[in-house]
Amino acid sequence: MALPAPKLHARAVITGASQGIGKAMAKDLAKLGHNLILVARRQQLLAELAAELEAQYSIIAEVYACDLADSTQRAALIEHLQQREINIIINSAGVASFGPFIKQNWEYETTQFNLNAAAVFELTHAVLPGMIERGVGAICNVGSAAGNVPIPNNATYVFTKAGVNAFTEALHYELKNTGVSCTLLAPGPVREAVVPEEEQSIVDKVVPDFLWTTYESCSAETLAAMARNKRRVVPGPLSKAMNGISLVVPGALLSPLMGKFYENLGGDTA
Repeated sequence: MALPAPKLHARAVITGASQGIGKAMAKDLAKLGHNLILVARRQQLLAELAAELEAQYSIIAEVYACDLADSTQRAALIEHLQQREINIIINSAGVASFGPFIKQNWEYETTQFNLNAAAVFELTHAVLPGMIERGVGAICNVGSAAGNVPIPNNATYVFTKAGVNAFTEALHYELKNTGVSCTLLAPGPVREAVVPEEEQSIVDKVVPDFLWTTYESCSAETLAAMARNKRRVVPGPLSKAMNGISLVVPGALLSPLMGKFYENLGGDTA
């Protein structure tokens, strides 16, 4: 099994643990008996989740509130992790923006780059030496099916996710025979199983329900893939379709079509 067994002094780190994929994976890892370090910006949400998981599964769930887009806070977290035995890391935290690159808020775009790319890069580097030395560890970086395609009006997001995709898959091969696995999670649209109509985004309304992947099913499929040391996992029907199409349809045809769709989107997503 490529997914390490739970140990008393070892920790599984999950970034973006306060919501979405990160929260679902934190719950599933706790159910498997892993002690956790939960990382996100919102201390209160993390504390509530930690209390829930400790009560339900009798594990240790540490809370580390951190803005991963902030280099100073990121450095403090890295120092903390380097003093711990980390046997699993799930780099899940991320945001996105939509619309022409030149019209985006530059502060938000740099935040997006630091969160989606720099944090994944630095946290992976922080925990990897210890994993290799112990001969056991599992890394999962959350990229995106969008990272396969140059999508106009989503330029910064695809820049970061294309990097995460390639970086993670390269490490997968580098780490062969070290005892450390490295898996790319490349989802398409993911959401709660039920989204109230008044809370639905434009994407919720235009993508049929049966094509969505839930956070829970995404987590289950990802952990199963990590246990088999798979290089890439693409959960859900729409994600698989996007991944397949992006590999066979020329970018010159696909990019303008996707760019037109993304032109009408707004807001951010994990």
